[in-house]
This record gives sequence, C-alpha cells and structure tokens, in this order.
Amino acid sequence: MLRKKDKLTKLAAATGAAAGENPTITVIELPVKGMDCADCARHVQQALAAAPGVHNVDVLLTAEKAIIQLDPQQASLPQLRQAVADAGYRSPTAEAVAYSHPAARPARTILTVLGLLFGVVLFVVVIGEWLGLLAAVTARLPWWLMLAAILIGGFPIFQNVLRATRQRQITAHTMMTLGMLAALAVGEWAAAAVVVFFMRVGAFTEAFTAEQARRAAQDLAALAPQTARLWREGEEIELPLADLQAGDLVLVRPGEKIPVDGEVVAGQATVNQAAITGEAMPVEVGPGATVLAASVAQLGSLRVRATRIGPDSFFGRAVRLVEEAELHRAEVQRLADKFAGYYLPVVIAIAVATLLLRGDVLATAAVLLVACSCSFALATPVAVMAAIGAAARQGLLIKGGKYLERLAQADLLLIDKTGTLTWGQPQISQIWPLNGLNERDLLSLAATAERFSEHPLAEAVRQKALEMGCRPTEPESFTAIPGRGVQAQINGSLISVGSRRLSATAAPPDPAWTAAGQSLIYVSRDDSLIGVLAAADRLRPEVPQALARLRQMGLTQIELLTGDNRATAAALAAELGIDYQAELLPEDKIAIVKAYQAAGRVVIMVGDGVNDAPALAQADVGLAMGVAGTDIALEAAHIALLREDWGLVPAAVATARRTFGVVKGNLWFTAVYNLLGLTLAAFGFLPPALAAAAQSLPDLGILANSSRLLRYKG
Repeated sequence: MLRKKDKLTKLAAATGAAAGENPTITVIELPVKGMDCADCARHVQQALAAAPGVHNVDVLLTAEKAIIQLDPQQASLPQLRQAVADAGYRSPTAEAVAYSHPAARPARTILTVLGLLFGVVLFVVVIGEWLGLLAAVTARLPWWLMLAAILIGGFPIFQNVLRATRQRQITAHTMMTLGMLAALAVGEWAAAAVVVFFMRVGAFTEAFTAEQARRAAQDLAALAPQTARLWREGEEIELPLADLQAGDLVLVRPGEKIPVDGEVVAGQATVNQAAITGEAMPVEVGPGATVLAASVAQLGSLRVRATRIGPDSFFGRAVRLVEEAELHRAEVQRLADKFAGYYLPVVIAIAVATLLLRGDVLATAAVLLVACSCSFALATPVAVMAAIGAAARQGLLIKGGKYLERLAQADLLLIDKTGTLTWGQPQISQIWPLNGLNERDLLSLAATAERFSEHPLAEAVRQKALEMGCRPTEPESFTAIPGRGVQAQINGSLISVGSRRLSATAAPPDPAWTAAGQSLIYVSRDDSLIGVLAAADRLRPEVPQALARLRQMGLTQIELLTGDNRATAAALAAELGIDYQAELLPEDKIAIVKAYQAAGRVVIMVGDGVNDAPALAQADVGLAMGVAGTDIALEAAHIALLREDWGLVPAAVATARRTFGVVKGNLWFTAVYNLLGLTLAAFGFLPPALAAAAQSLPDLGILANSSRLLRYKG
C-alpha cells in the first residue's frame, strides 16, 4: 500500500506534472468525468479548492481533468476524489486513463436526429396548446402517471439540483426545477411533464456540445498507438505503451505507426509524419535518423531505440498542449464567464419582479425556465476548441484561445531571418584570409572555435572545413555569446568567430566583403582580425506569396529583425518589399517588441523558436517555425508551426479571425435570444412548456455554428 505522499508523487509522475517554485508544492492532474457545461466545471473547481492542502485549481471542461497545485503533506488522493464525487462527478484512477478513439458519433447526424425529435415534440406542444387539445388530452391522464413521468424523467437533474443546493450553489437546472415546481403548484401537470422532457433534451444537448468541444483533443490523441512490439532477449513481444521504458528496442513493420520517439538502429523506410506536421509527403529514414511517435512507417521496416514514450514523446506533449489550451482563455471568454456568473441572479430578480408586478405564477415559471446561462459560457470554448483541433491536423499547434484572440487583433508582423525567412542552411560562399593565413588555416581555426555551437552559420563553417579537408580539433575552452558569436581558447590564443561587434578591433568592412545577400563572419585571434567568411542562405520559395496574402488580410506593416549586417538585411528586405532593422542582439529584438506594444500595437513575431525565443515570448503572439521534435521551440512559441511552411502563417491568422467571427456570432445570438425569451416569458407570451423548449435551442445553435470550424483550413 502506497503512503499518501507516495500516491500523489506517483500520479504527478504519471501525468507529467511539475513542481512549482515552492518545493513543497506539487502539481498533479486529476481526471474528472461527467462534466457537461461551465456550471459543472465551476462546481468541481469549488469542491476541489475547499479540500485540505489545495492551493490552486484549474478545471478543464473540454479536457475532462483538473490541474491542482497542492501540498502533498496535507492533501490526499482519496480526499480529492471524494470532493469530486460530492460535487456529483467521477474521478477514475490515473491508471485507467488512456487515449482512445471515441465512439463514432457524427455531429451532423446527431444534430439532425435531435432536431427532428425536438421539432416533432415542439410541434405537438404548440399545436396542442393553440387548439386546446393538450389540456383535453392530459386531463384524461391520472395525476399519478404524470407525476411518475416527472420524477423518473427528471431524477438525474433533480439529484444534481439537490447536490448543488446542499453546497449552496444555484445552477441553470435549479432555475428550471423551480419553474417546474411553480407549474405543479397551479395544477399544470402537463406543462410540468413537458418541462421535464425539455430539461432532459437540454441536458443532452449541453453534454453533446461539450463532447464535441473535447473531441478535437480526443481525435488527435487517438492517432497514437497504444501498444508496441519489442525485441527482448531474442524474442518478439507485444506490450502496452505504458510498460515500455527508455532504451527498449521497438520493431515497426510496414504500414504500422511508430509508437515512440527514438533513434533508428536498423532498417530503412519512408515515414509519413502527417499526424504530427500535417505534411503528407513522407521522408526517408535509416540508421541514425530520429523518428517521432504517431508517424507511420511505409515501404520498409525499422528497429527503433526508444528515447521518449507516451506523454513524454513530442506527440504526447503536443496533445497535452491542445488539451490544456482551455487554460489560456481568451479575454472575451473571461468576460462571458463573468457575465454567466451574474446572469442567474438577474434572472431570479426578473422572475420575482414578474410575480410581484403581474401576479402570474406561470409567467414567473416561464422566466425561470427560459433562462440559459450555459450558452454564454459555451459560446467561446466550443468554437475555440473546434478551431484548435482543426488547426492541429494541419500542423498548427495553438496553445489557447488567448493567443487566437490576439492573433485575430494583430496589426504588426515582425520576422526573424535565419531559419525563418531563409532555410537556415547557409553555405560558405567566399573566404578572405588576412595576416598571412591561407584559407585552410583560417577555416580550421574557425571550425574548431565553432565546434560546439548550434547556430546555422556555425554548421556552415564546419561543413566547409570538412569539404576542404580540414580537421578541426577540440577547443581548450568555449563560450557562446548570444547575438554575437563564440569565443574559444585554441593553442593559447583567444579565437573569436561571429559578428563584427564581437571583436572591438575589427577593421571596417571592405567593400568586397559586403556582397548583397551574404552574411559576414569575422574571425579574430586575440582581438586581431585574421579573416572574413561570407555565407549565403536561400529564401524560402513560399515566402513572397505568404506575405502577399498577409497584406491582403490587412497586415501591411511587416518588418525584418535580424542580427545580420545591414547590406544583407537591406537586400532581402528590398526583395520582399518590407522594412528592416539589422545588426540586432536578442535584447534589441525584445526592446523593439516592447516599444511597439507600448505604442498600442498588437505584435506577431515569427522566428525559429531557438535563437529568438525571448522575443517570441515577449510578443503578443509568438509563432515558431518548424518545431517538430524541437522541445525549446515548442515551449517558447504561443503558436507552433509543426512544419517549415510559410503558408501556415497566413493560415493561422485566417483561422484566428474566422474563429472569433464565429465567437462573436455565438455571443450575439445567445444574448439576443435570451433577452427575447425573458421578455416574452415575463409578459406571458411564452407558456412554461414552450419556455423549457426554448431553453434548449441556444446550445444547438452554438454547436451548429461552431462545428463549421472543425473542417476549416485557413
């Protein structure tokens, strides 16, 4: 039996949770099942927040989990699960939670069937009320039969209302139950029975709407395999993914999904990474290549040494980010949630005013029945999660509605150069040795100094040295200086390789060195310039078309920010028709972003996610280019482009604008609909049965409108 602290530690490890700044605080994820609307999430949050040792709780409706910051010395899993149960929901064990494909339930089919059923019942009720037939028919039914129908049909809802009442909470179902009781109080048994029917229809609609919102993450997660075939002690065995360990040798046959991130140790295959990057074009892999979980081996078999498994794999982390996108709520959603919190008290006030001023119990009941608070809370997250899920299938990983909203509002685009506008694979095109050195000696020193650098220009230096037969050695010491270059101790001398500013005594540029479109690399020994290298990079071919589309969308101010020399920056900017600022350090880029933000601009920053991570983080929306398999870039960006395709940038902007157009439509529809419903009910034009029916319609409208985003491709 695990002790309380051990159980929490185990769950934290199983869910990939991390400790906060306070070493006594642990962050865990607790699965929560049965939540259908924003009220549900709010109740679970309040119940967990009241548990001993809990410091902070975020409950994610669409991901069906709670992220809890707690003190493991005070909190226990049984208490947390009991708190969830007391709120009326379930918390299965962590071991029971696994990615699986949800049962096929096409939204369009469900909506059609539900709409037909709803329409038939509503037609019968309306015509029956109008012709007076409904009362004549129900008058012949015994009261106990209708009471039994009310109690049986409404039992799950009444149970939730009683539970919420014990916790001193008021929900939309509380309002509807009060309305039904009011109808019973004046002998409207038929109206009460119809109310219960529409209460159940409304509850199903809310549950179905929430399910469709979380379907985006579920569909993405279902792309990952759940088992793996291993080679152990000379035999092949198949195990659940949870039983694998780093270092295991995994066998992948043609047509199978690769279950882990790892290194190919044997075999050749073409690998389709569409599940990760959205790119259907397969790539060739062989021994030494890195492969990612959820990609598919085609035309060959592989043996892969596992390095990261399940939630720790790149795909697992991507799924986790989609699931937790709800944490980063858009400002409009925060306002809607706040409004929903005030809405029910306002409805109660309107109902009381109706009763006092008109003395009409049925009109008062109708006011309570027609109010729909969940539609306000669902208007934004359903649309946002639909858009995030559709974008993920295209290779766009969006971390939350907050960033979609800011992207929709953006009016300025800043762009890094190397690895973003260009391929990031420069080649040394010219060499100018000085002070009596020859080209080989200069390259040998530069390549030795750059041996441990990860910058694309460093790779170009090393590659050119190999081509010329140089054999770089290992430096005695190495220091990387962000935005400037590197310094290394070689044979007792300090060798500096990088921008002109790295060496204080570097000579002014010779006109011969400043060939348009080339980056200059200065090599100094003990602050004496000993040579210059020129590196040329290629512009990505899709960039001009992508920038043209962005201009058509209204993003007319586009600016290049680069650490490269002015001549190179000017040539590239002129080719693309954009502004530029050159010879910048990382801190310069951050200062520029801050200055624009201080002037009221909403800034998009596009970079490679590694060298310009601070500027990406500072921007209102940071887009990192081609981050598949790159941990730093995945964490730095607000929106990650999983493949190196500039067409995804305007696609991201178009998705953001389309999404918040849908959100605004949802909110306006909900607001007008509720205002009209409350007005008609208060003045007696909407009988209780029709008021209960009307309460269900906003959720259907929101789902129908938002589901258009599931297939949107920017």
